[in-house]
Amino acid sequence: MWAKLKHQIWEWRGVLVAAPSVTGLIILLRLLGWLQPLDWLAFDYFLHLLPPESVDPRIVIVSIDETDINQLKQWPIGDGVLAEILDRIKHQQPRSIGLDIVRDLPTEPGHQRLVELFKSTPNLVGALQTQLDPKSTPKNLLQRDALSGIAPSPVLKELGQLGEASLIVDGDGTVRRALLSLENSERETVLGFGFKLALLYLNDEHKEIPYPEAINPPRFQANDGGYVNADVGGHQVLLNYRRAEAGFRSVSLRDVLANRIPSDLFRDRVVLIGVTAVSLKDYFTTPLNKLSWNSLTQTSGVEIHAHIISQLLSATLDGRTETQVWSSPVAGLWVFVWSLLGAVLSWKWRHVGLKIEPQNDRDRGKKRSLLKSIVDRLDSLTHPLVFFVVGGALIIACYFALWAGWWIPVVPPLLALAGSGLAIVIYIARSAAEIRTFFSRYLSDEIVAMLLETPEGTKIGSARRKVTILMCDLRGFSSISEQLSPESVVAILNVFLGEMTTVISQYQGTIDEFIGDAILVIFGAPIFRDDDAYRAVACSIAMQLRMDMVNAQLEQLSLPIIAMGIGLNTGEVVVGNIGSQTRTKYAVVGSNVNLTSRIESFTVGGQILISDATLADAGEEIVQVNRKMIVEPKGVKHPIAIYDVGGIGGKYNLLLTKKEDVIHTLRETILLSYKVLEDKSLDSHVYHGRLIGLSLSGAEISADRSLPFFTNIKIFLSLIPVSNPEGIHEDPDKDIEDQGFYAKVTERDVGENATFYVCFTTMPTTVKNLIEQIIARQLEKKF
Repeated sequence: MWAKLKHQIWEWRGVLVAAPSVTGLIILLRLLGWLQPLDWLAFDYFLHLLPPESVDPRIVIVSIDETDINQLKQWPIGDGVLAEILDRIKHQQPRSIGLDIVRDLPTEPGHQRLVELFKSTPNLVGALQTQLDPKSTPKNLLQRDALSGIAPSPVLKELGQLGEASLIVDGDGTVRRALLSLENSERETVLGFGFKLALLYLNDEHKEIPYPEAINPPRFQANDGGYVNADVGGHQVLLNYRRAEAGFRSVSLRDVLANRIPSDLFRDRVVLIGVTAVSLKDYFTTPLNKLSWNSLTQTSGVEIHAHIISQLLSATLDGRTETQVWSSPVAGLWVFVWSLLGAVLSWKWRHVGLKIEPQNDRDRGKKRSLLKSIVDRLDSLTHPLVFFVVGGALIIACYFALWAGWWIPVVPPLLALAGSGLAIVIYIARSAAEIRTFFSRYLSDEIVAMLLETPEGTKIGSARRKVTILMCDLRGFSSISEQLSPESVVAILNVFLGEMTTVISQYQGTIDEFIGDAILVIFGAPIFRDDDAYRAVACSIAMQLRMDMVNAQLEQLSLPIIAMGIGLNTGEVVVGNIGSQTRTKYAVVGSNVNLTSRIESFTVGGQILISDATLADAGEEIVQVNRKMIVEPKGVKHPIAIYDVGGIGGKYNLLLTKKEDVIHTLRETILLSYKVLEDKSLDSHVYHGRLIGLSLSGAEISADRSLPFFTNIKIFLSLIPVSNPEGIHEDPDKDIEDQGFYAKVTERDVGENATFYVCFTTMPTTVKNLIEQIIARQLEKKF
């Protein structure tokens, strides 16, 4: 059970890390208030896009515009004019009258008549902006310019027919909340202007309902909707604006005075009297006009109060939904759900759109159809397209939720969706980088990329492909390793393989395998390039040139110097993932791999041999060939031509360093014995000969039999000059296994006395020192 749970945790590790982390980050950003402006903007945009509603027939606005003020030629308007307006409205028996004009001082003529109308109209409510209790007053309560600095009518104040007309403005200057009540400086409850008018209307509609309980809208809390730690002083509610295209029914003051209105226009309605003249600056920004093309469009204060009244009446009488919100825990869970969804989508679709390149020459040269190209392009867009679709679904869901009366903030879950998806991408990228770094120690960068970046990278399968194969091997390293401790052997290999890996990487070769002291390199898989053979030859020359650096490091470590041979061949092989479901290896298989190994076996230290196919592909005109040789590799039916490379032109322009090696003729020949090395095993037969010429890297040998080119032998020196035949061992095989060193036949002269030249492939330090002494003595005698 626990093992299965661990497997599930590992399988979904990215989701388990990303979803909670992103959720926590989004909630933190929201609590800091950084997302609040975006939530407000989204709310305004949704509200702006909701379907239009019908005009509320219960509300009529008597507007005082610029034309009215110009005709009356005064402001404030006279008490007589205002009394005439109120009398005409009252005559039609409205349910409530809202006077959104502050009257503190008498304006003759007509003041007494206005006072009498105030006293005889109990359903009249006047506007006020009073000194409020700072502890209970919202800090963003905006005193309206049209009412500022004027005390309310003393008559209406005495009658208790006043309502607070101030508006709450959010930090971005938009009115989204309504104030229903608050406390004044004397700790008395003051009802809002629109709330009081709505109560008067409903008190007449439902006389059996007690006055305060006629309306019970949901009270605004500090973190409702997209708000964060909002000031909730007083009794506030979210404003659910009525989205009527024509607004509210409105008539001008002059039309009322001229009696150009229907006789029942105000009957059983709420009548609001207020200013709409631009010069009085009683205008505010609301979600309805915030996104209007006309940036000068705003809503008058009296119309906002009409929206407040309409909301209260519609919710109570018509069942029109109030704007509701989720609690903070539910809102946090909502964010987590979308963060989890984004993480799951990104985790599941993390490999979509990644393709492997064609695996063989025929596929590589084949043009894809237009339909296939379109499908591949669509596949590459699947991941972002899924997020666009899901994000669009989230936006649509939040839009329809607002239509149904629920304000569900869209910005936090949208950011959670995108953020968790991005977190998964970053997690995968970072994990892939770490895995790439780790596995690059074992595989080439190209193979690691194929395994990590394509879903098919780990599938069993292979294909035929033309590649150039490079194989290098240290000459006589087995003999060297026999004389050293395992730690020293590993130190030599680390220096050698490290330097060679660097060179191979520079020439974009794919290291397929380290085989002890040998390296198998592929040019052309998994990535094909037109200059694979050319780069392979240039890489082999660069590797031989780097051996001077390798040996310099080995000398600093007091380790023996080494020499390397390199063979190259070009041809078709089977390349791909080979193995089983439990263990797989990216490898090349085929006769051309074996042929490369055979060609490499013909090399001596510092030599590069390439096949005819590699020379042709690399370019005969730019590859410098020292000599051509015909050889008969084991397992090959016919002789083949191989070429000793000395350099290459073109953009790399590399040349192998030629080391002068003069073979000194010995005045006194030295007897020797040798054994032939076949398939890395010594023949049991011992042959005899004479050492007639010697250098630090090779020798001329006279023997009773000739040896073919590239024959590997192990030489044993008797160190007894021929001029002293009495000193020859009676048993030439005595202690023979303790004194040998390896060499390879490079040239031969078949005659009565067979002579051949050898190149030393490995040599113990004691034998090397002895040969140096022999050469030094020969030079002394010569001069």
